Amino acid sequence: MTPWIRYSLIRIGLFAATFAVLFAFGLEWWVSALLATVIAFSISYIFFVRTRDLLAKDLEARLTKNSAPDEDALHEDASDESEGDSPRKD
Repeated sequence: MTPWIRYSLIRIGLFAATFAVLFAFGLEWWVSALLATVIAFSISYIFFVRTRDLLAKDLEARLTKNSAPDEDALHEDASDESEGDSPRKD
């Protein structure tokens, strides 16, 4: 299973389960949805770090696989590194 599918299913499952519990307790649907969004985000952010990192690495691999290096950006990076952390005086 790809990291995209795994992480998406975890997030959707957390949201759906939290929404169902909150709605069953008698909260309005929009309050349940809002709280479920915040709770699902918090749980996935805290407890699913490894899955999120795998997703980020997959995204980085997809973005860098098809793109050629930008010569202007490489030149700017080299220029910035050679200047160090000195403040610019414009």
